[in-house]
Amino acid sequence: MEVRITHNTIECFYRGNRIASHRRSDQKGRHTTIAAHMPESHRQAGEWSPERLTAWAAKTGPATEKLIRTALGARKHPQQAYRSCLGILRLGKSYGEARLEAACQRALMLGSCRYKSIESILKHRLDQKPLEEQQELALPDTHDNIRGPTYYH
Repeated sequence: MEVRITHNTIECFYRGNRIASHRRSDQKGRHTTIAAHMPESHRQAGEWSPERLTAWAAKTGPATEKLIRTALGARKHPQQAYRSCLGILRLGKSYGEARLEAACQRALMLGSCRYKSIESILKHRLDQKPLEEQQELALPDTHDNIRGPTYYH
């Protein structure tokens, strides 16, 4: 492929034939994309947005929505999380939305919002086990090593 760049135009040639021509963007440091020139798989990803993914997740439940928001927020560019999010949401078709919601709740508790974590929770039926409540440690009011506020006066 050969590319010819002028002040106003970018032209792409393959074996001497022009296959694409674009007007140059005047936005410095930005890119522009024409959907017709993208591979099919990239075009399909372009139909998604963080709002659309979170809306789909919200239909499953609040834990699923929170997990998807967390996964999207964990990346510098949310688009990098789209495939993972789509995979997580598709697990609802295989395992059912109720199980996906329970798995997302467990994953949030564990702090792991990755596709493999959710899949493992579902595969090993951990979503069907009760969540272990974290017990708060009760601290004693008095102890030999606790000085109290009067010590610092």
